[in-house]
Amino acid sequence: MGLSQSKDYSRGIWLAFKDLCLAGPLSGSTTCVLVLILASLYRLQVYRQRQRTTRIRGPQSPSWVYGFAKTLIDTTITSDLYEQWAKEYGPVYKVPHLLGQSKVILWDPKAVSHFFTRDTWFYNQTPFTKMSLELVMGRGVMWADGESHKRQRKTLNPAFGAAAVRSLTSIFHNAVHKAVIAWDAEIGSNSGTDCAVIDVQQWYLFSPKKIPACALRHIVLDSAGIAILSHDFGALDGTDSEVEQVLNAFSSSAFVSSKSVMLAQRFPSILKLPLPRTQFSHRLNHIMGEICQEMLLRRRKEKETGGTDQGDKSCLGLLLKAEESGGGAGLTPQEVLAQARVLLLGGFETTAGNWAFIELARNPDIQTKLRDECLEFGSAPSYDDLMNKLPYLNIVVNEVLRLHASVAEIPRVAIEEDVIPLSEPMLTATGNSTDNVCIPKGTEVVVPFAALNRSVSIWGPDAKVFKPSRWLKEEEGTRGSRETLPDYRHLMTFGNGARMCPGRLFALAEFKVVLFVLVKNFVFEMVDGPEAKIVESLGFLPRPSVAGESHGSVPLRVRRYEV
Repeated sequence: MGLSQSKDYSRGIWLAFKDLCLAGPLSGSTTCVLVLILASLYRLQVYRQRQRTTRIRGPQSPSWVYGFAKTLIDTTITSDLYEQWAKEYGPVYKVPHLLGQSKVILWDPKAVSHFFTRDTWFYNQTPFTKMSLELVMGRGVMWADGESHKRQRKTLNPAFGAAAVRSLTSIFHNAVHKAVIAWDAEIGSNSGTDCAVIDVQQWYLFSPKKIPACALRHIVLDSAGIAILSHDFGALDGTDSEVEQVLNAFSSSAFVSSKSVMLAQRFPSILKLPLPRTQFSHRLNHIMGEICQEMLLRRRKEKETGGTDQGDKSCLGLLLKAEESGGGAGLTPQEVLAQARVLLLGGFETTAGNWAFIELARNPDIQTKLRDECLEFGSAPSYDDLMNKLPYLNIVVNEVLRLHASVAEIPRVAIEEDVIPLSEPMLTATGNSTDNVCIPKGTEVVVPFAALNRSVSIWGPDAKVFKPSRWLKEEEGTRGSRETLPDYRHLMTFGNGARMCPGRLFALAEFKVVLFVLVKNFVFEMVDGPEAKIVESLGFLPRPSVAGESHGSVPLRVRRYEV
């Protein structure tokens, strides 16, 4: 019996019972017989579903309470574990999780592609993810599923298309040039030395003197503030804004990694308790609401005085125009506010830039080659230049995104029974061979982005090595499996399908501008040498930290580049 036939069969049973009840009073014996028949048919349906469901293999649970939940929090070993399990149990396998539950892991490229074609329609956010996103970001595009997601995404796409991002590139240049001035000032203030130690991740410089802050996050916050919200936070000018404090609090490892949040994956209602996550979410929502309200008032005044808002090319400006379009096709005011929170938090929390400078500091030859290309190009590159005329910059960015995906994995729950195709047959728990996997409704499915990006079977034996040159030639034996992956440059970093990151062009342009300008002007070195150990500290997103440094610091020695 097929999936649609099964649904029709169940519906037919219910309608028949309903018609009998509406036809008139039933005798006690007739009611008992009907109940027995319905119970038998239900048990038969459950039995048939179990027969259809593929019994897949997986590792034994180390703990009935936590399963592998605690183990998989350690992102430094997750990638190796996922690949090891795929080799041992097959490209689709189950991993024990909290309180006896399991998650199905998709490692097979064809299975991953199938999943992305059905995301938001047949696979929805898990209850925990749904509640978390609503708490932090509201009912925006990341929260929505199905038709609601489709409508919001359609309205959001123009704000992040190539034409929109093209007009924002100058904002990225302006922000990063402020950082150049600040770094020059810091280096100049250190008499007797030609360098300064700068923490590229935290909100301060290793300097006793008060100068404008210039960590990479200040660059991102200011450029994202203007480009996304048409609002200058003044982070690079030393302004201590409330939004900066709240966003930084979201990065706290203690805030994210508590056991209560872990258990909330099984009992989402825990998130409604007065936890730090809830308090900071309310505070962020209040701040973002004030910024959006300020922008709305400005637009109304411009209209009342006969002014024009044509010069406002910010993403929020385009979203507000979408709201004004009305007719059900645009966004509601609440959805506009939700998108603004998504965009700001997503832009602020990106970790790729921090990893890029660590990798360049560890690999001086690659850093020199990238600098030579930037110097040879000369002037500030436009959006089209960044995308098409700086090939080495492009492959360095690709390699950073491959090795250091901001989102490690995405969980979804199947809202219908599904049959997932495989690239090649695998063995089931019963010892049979199958070229597809049938999973029942309610199954939690995970696509491990970061682990797939580092997979030896997909990227070759040096998959975990920073090697931009891999993008200049195809590695023998890996092209076929790689080509099956549908994402940007066959990476999982931006997701795919209906939920592919809407801000990927924005993120790429901003990332490339920051790299181009800073590498052109400065030389980066690890303070303790290229072999210094880097670990991932758990925050809202995993981020790099030099082992032994407090608060997730990434101090680098920065020198002016002298021609």
